[in-house]
Parts: sequence; C-alpha cells; structure tokens
Amino acid sequence: MGIGHVGIGSDFDGVGDSLPTGLKNVSQYPNLIRGLLERGYSEADIRKLLGENLLRVWQAVEDHAGATSSRT
Repeated sequence: MGIGHVGIGSDFDGVGDSLPTGLKNVSQYPNLIRGLLERGYSEADIRKLLGENLLRVWQAVEDHAGATSSRT
C-alpha cells in the first residue's frame, strides 16, 4: 500500500469519546494537517489523503462503467 491508497474520512458519527484531543470534529482538520506536516508528509501527500485518492478511484470506476456500458 502507501500514500496513494489511503484516504481519511470525516464520519464522526458513533465514535463517542474515542477521538484524539484536537480532532473531535471536522472543523479541527487543520490540527490533523499540521500534525501530518510536522511528521514530514508533503502537501501533495496530504492532498492525496484528503481527497485526491478518492477522486482518482471514482474516476477510474466511472471510466470502467462507461467502457463496460458501451460494449452492450
């Protein structure tokens, strides 16, 4: 795996008090980003984690669906 295969979501429903300090809801994402930068992740890596990977996969799924439907 690696950075190109991971995504961070924001579904905080049902997690109770198990979230780390400074990340209790999506409004605190800047804390997460700061922590990733402090650990040496590049801005490009962080963009992948926060959405680019998901968009790439969705695009591949749509492309595949379009190619499959055009064969029928």
